Amino acid sequence: MTAGTGERAAATPATAVARPARRQAGWRRTGRTVGRYAGAILLAAWVLFPMYLLTVGAFSASSAIYQYPRALLPHLSLGTMRFFLDSAGVPTALGRSVIVAGITAMLAMAVGAPAGYALARFRFRFRGSYRVTIVSTRAFPVVVLSIPLAVFFLQWGIYDTIWAVALMHTALTLPFVVLITSSVFDSVAVDLEEAAQVFGCGRLGAFVRVVVPLTVPGLAAAGAFSVLMSYNEVFAASILTLERPTLPALVLNALSDSPNPYKYAAAWLLMAPTFIFIFLIRRYILGFGTQSQL
Repeated sequence: MTAGTGERAAATPATAVARPARRQAGWRRTGRTVGRYAGAILLAAWVLFPMYLLTVGAFSASSAIYQYPRALLPHLSLGTMRFFLDSAGVPTALGRSVIVAGITAMLAMAVGAPAGYALARFRFRFRGSYRVTIVSTRAFPVVVLSIPLAVFFLQWGIYDTIWAVALMHTALTLPFVVLITSSVFDSVAVDLEEAAQVFGCGRLGAFVRVVVPLTVPGLAAAGAFSVLMSYNEVFAASILTLERPTLPALVLNALSDSPNPYKYAAAWLLMAPTFIFIFLIRRYILGFGTQSQL
């Protein structure tokens, strides 16, 4: 027997043993992939099915809402939504919610973005503890914060106005905006700013020309968070308004006496803008994730 023949004979059992091992590894990878997809499908169904029920209820005829058993694919109608939008105070409250959300986003970004930039660029002692302290301000219940602010707003003459609600919402969203923007600015290398300053830019010019274009997706995500949080906030708005409520506060005050069509349409109108807004800015959020990986 030659040496080559002996080597092939020795390799044959090893290959026979390696094939089942590779096959088992392939099955394990396939099982993990199937498990991940199955988990994602179950999670998506868990989240989307209540939204589907709300959508069906909001766009069904009022009589179909009280039918049992309810059809999964009922006849769609705008009667329920029209009934809600024609209710007293709803269009005005909806417009007020949009205005408050816009003011909240502008104020939160105007104050929170510079604070986030300072946290990202300047190193000081207890920097991590300071970040935790910022978040800890949300440990206080909204009601505890709203009542003293209501007293101040009465003294300032802005109680029951959009400015009172916008200032309160700004205080609620500001800690998260500071932390989000600090992480966004931290993802941009300081060397890029220093290189811009070497080529003649000042600190402000380097920030505007280098940092801002790279952080637009992350800043858009922070602003979107402020808008969505303000649009759906209800407790502070209920305390700080009486005759000029936002849409969530109006719905909460009328919830116990309202019929089911009103509740379905209100829930859908509070839910849908959130997903529409996220859909419109998704490319900015995804762009920030891509830049962070780079």
